[in-house]
Amino acid sequence: MEHKKKRLGRVLILTGNGKGKSSSAFGMAFRAAGWGMKVCVIQFIKGAWPTGEEKAAKMFANMEWHALGDGFTWKTEDPEGDRLKSREIWEFCRQKAMSGAFDLVVFDEINMALGFGWLTSEEVVRFVTQERPPSLHLIMTGRNAPRAVMDVADTVTEMGEIKHAFNAGIKACKGVEF
Repeated sequence: MEHKKKRLGRVLILTGNGKGKSSSAFGMAFRAAGWGMKVCVIQFIKGAWPTGEEKAAKMFANMEWHALGDGFTWKTEDPEGDRLKSREIWEFCRQKAMSGAFDLVVFDEINMALGFGWLTSEEVVRFVTQERPPSLHLIMTGRNAPRAVMDVADTVTEMGEIKHAFNAGIKACKGVEF
């Protein structure tokens, strides 16, 4: 495995309206864990129910999983509470990422928190460019990634929706969507 002091960490953003942003990030997280890297996944929005990914993560001694969100909040009933919760999760993200304990960290759905104005692009850009340990790989997911955040990333992938079963009234399926 590449030594941390020699490795230059990558910053990846997975955004867009299509399905698969978090799934792709988790695939990379499991890949890194399979190579013996220390991995931490932190979820901003999701967290109201157990997922297959979270169950699988528990099988890896070198992977931490933190589902800290209150569930899907596209239609929030408590914007101030969501803002405060996002601020808490952001501070937790920063602590975990800067601890030196991890090789790869996933900030799942951070772009949603940015889009709602619960966090600012400026503070995330500052973290990526000035505070993040140089060897740390960072993956940020969620729709509507701000241009300023995408500009400081090494790789940006936009998932485009062509067709989604949910739009035809088909409910989420265990093992495929969660």
